[in-house]
Amino acid sequence: MKFYISPSLKTVILTLIAVGLIALALGGYLTPLSRLILNPLVAAQTWISSRYQAIQDFLTSPSDITRLRQDNARLEAEVARLQGQIIDLQQQISEVQVLSSLLGFVRSNPENKYITAAVIGKDTSPFLRYVIINRGSDDGLRRGMPVVTSQGLVGRVAAVLPNAARVQLITDEAAQVNVRLQRSGAEGLLSGSLTGDVSMQKIPQDASVDVGDVVLTSGLGGQYPADLMVGQVTGVRRLTYELFQSASVQPAADFSQLKILLVITNFKPIDFEPLLP
Repeated sequence: MKFYISPSLKTVILTLIAVGLIALALGGYLTPLSRLILNPLVAAQTWISSRYQAIQDFLTSPSDITRLRQDNARLEAEVARLQGQIIDLQQQISEVQVLSSLLGFVRSNPENKYITAAVIGKDTSPFLRYVIINRGSDDGLRRGMPVVTSQGLVGRVAAVLPNAARVQLITDEAAQVNVRLQRSGAEGLLSGSLTGDVSMQKIPQDASVDVGDVVLTSGLGGQYPADLMVGQVTGVRRLTYELFQSASVQPAADFSQLKILLVITNFKPIDFEPLLP
């Protein structure tokens, strides 16, 4: 025996069931059931998602690694370029500072005429001490011309080519400069050595010599103009039975940092050889 349910009655029944389910859900009565049904679905979905992500990472990682390597190489090249620029700027700043100090020296000593020269070579022998500069006879340089920095006396031109010259430093063993002490006026002879140390010899025994005394060129001998800064006394040696006393001298110029020099071009050394007995 079959029962006939009209469509309107079905609608009413379904509506009542839906309302009842909603009421049960809002009341929290269906939460255990929903967890029982949904938890396996969520776990399955999570497992599938993680495996999919792993497969996607596996397939895309080679291209990501290649891209990262390319980015890393590009960044390393950029860092190297910037480091090169920093080094260039530091060199330019150093050169500007040197040129500025040389300009200040020229302005404070207007009685002389100068020509700038860059150091292009240095002596490698332990016995000779000289530097090569990029100026020569074509630029008006002559043998014997004094060479200075903004700090003080460096030496003099010892040999000349058309486009280069060799400068003998005052630290050379064969170099000798007539000097005087600024404070007492005592005169002596500055000499270099094999070790590069500089000393003031033949100072009269009765002369006053103290550590810290400033040493200047005296102008005697005609090889250097007077009153060029040479250095400072760092030690005194005086023995009563010797004819002269001596002093160790710290040169004013930093010979380890010679880059740009000034050659005094209007000074002509005097050759006293024919006048000597």
